Amino acid sequence: MNDYLLLLIGTILVNNFVLVQFLGLCPFMGTSKKLSTAAGLAIATTFVLTLSSIFTYAVDALILQPFDLAYLHTLSFILVIAVTVQFTELVLHKTSPALYRVLGIYLPLITTNCIVLGVALLNIRQANPSFIKALLTGLGAGLGFALVLVLFAAMRERINVADVPKPFRGSAIALVTAGLLSLSFMGFAGLVK
Repeated sequence: MNDYLLLLIGTILVNNFVLVQFLGLCPFMGTSKKLSTAAGLAIATTFVLTLSSIFTYAVDALILQPFDLAYLHTLSFILVIAVTVQFTELVLHKTSPALYRVLGIYLPLITTNCIVLGVALLNIRQANPSFIKALLTGLGAGLGFALVLVLFAAMRERINVADVPKPFRGSAIALVTAGLLSLSFMGFAGLVK
């Protein structure tokens, strides 16, 4: 039980996929201008990461490994991720049409978000892969992405009303802020190994 908690904390804080491994920077920078958009994408990405981790683990354990088809990992995982994103898009369209419209192009782009494929591939390359580890890695990666995205969006909203020198306005101050946020997450480096 303790190992599972450490795995979850490790993927959220210590090995955060955005700030430590630099995966998923496109939606991180693109949807972080408004807190409401960032929160919606954070929830959708967490949902997709968790479900795709479960499904890709199942595909690997039940189909690819028994039939010696490991060379099809990337292709089959992309297919599973695309189906999961389509399912998420349908659910959002039915349950929250306003959020569906706000997310716009970023929702289908979760399919190509490198965090989702990276987590799926990382799950099968763990020392002792298991269903629970795959689930917790996906959930932790999603929660870590959500935490960083919401924090960064909140900071960007505050910066937009601040008196920022002209050369630093826009993307420049966003990149400086992202760098400082990344440095702050480095403080968790010794927490979990």
